Amino acid sequence: MTKKINKRDIGKLLTQWNQEFAIFVPSKEGDTTKMTSWDGKDVSFLDWYRNTVIPPKASFFPPLEEMFHFQKNKGSYDLELPASDGQKKLIFGIRPCDAKALAILDMIFKDAYEDPYYLSKRENTVLVGLGCTNPYDSCFCTSLGSNPSDSANVDIMLTDIGDQFLMEAITDKGKSLIANTSGLDDATEADEARAKEAQETSYRKVTKRVDTKDIEERLLSCFEDQDYWEKVTAKCISCGICTFLCPTCYCFDINDELVKRQGVRFRSWDSCALPIYTKMPMENPREEKWQRVRQKVCHKYEFYPMNFDVIACTGCGRCIRQCPVNWDITQILASLPVKV
Repeated sequence: MTKKINKRDIGKLLTQWNQEFAIFVPSKEGDTTKMTSWDGKDVSFLDWYRNTVIPPKASFFPPLEEMFHFQKNKGSYDLELPASDGQKKLIFGIRPCDAKALAILDMIFKDAYEDPYYLSKRENTVLVGLGCTNPYDSCFCTSLGSNPSDSANVDIMLTDIGDQFLMEAITDKGKSLIANTSGLDDATEADEARAKEAQETSYRKVTKRVDTKDIEERLLSCFEDQDYWEKVTAKCISCGICTFLCPTCYCFDINDELVKRQGVRFRSWDSCALPIYTKMPMENPREEKWQRVRQKVCHKYEFYPMNFDVIACTGCGRCIRQCPVNWDITQILASLPVKV
């Protein structure tokens, strides 16, 4: 099912969908961009949006999330789970790399362990993808089995064809939504040809490359090479930005806040890049910076593929763009010894 819509009618489209869904769109808050609740009128993101700084994973796995309240009694506790709003959500404009990242997170929060907090949001959300027309020079999605117009992990895919967007229904969710949406026109063969040309052009704009051939074996072969890891991580300052802004990182910490007998348990993003991440009462197995960076790189490109048969990186380039010391994971991977 392929339709099209004029760009000037996107506000009307979102207003129509807003009758059924809470709409989330790219927005700016100072120097930070992220997906936030649509205000019902602003569609200016269509002019400036390339990708958000904070990945859309925050809509499903928030930086800080309440797990439950508790009342401490004599010898027992009373627990109260947070109320679910039950509101269906629609994320408009998610990039293919971030949609793929959610599919990767599903393997942890759905397949390996059913996380009710994540799943309650994930299963109640429609993803409307928007293909990239202007990838960053730090993007390398094409090296990781994706591309700027990849529709594999969204419900509806939009492709910029000039004054209009081509709309393709991908899943049953997407087909149902488009079938019940008014104001759409049928796409023509000429429209589809323009879309294909735009997609090919975007693909060619991704010029950064990573060779992932035998990547697991190459990482394994240099795992114990401390000199190598110290050299490639010398300028890292262990700030954790690369992991906090990574769309596939999922580490979190759990803490309780207790005032008298009333308390709340919450979880918050954590990072293997931080010195205290693995600190235990008697030791810290990753006290040195090179050990922590090695863990981050190996987890994404060696350990995760071993467990789930997919690299836990989508090539979105955030870790490169936002790093304060210009540490580039693609350069690190390129410097790995070649398997003989």
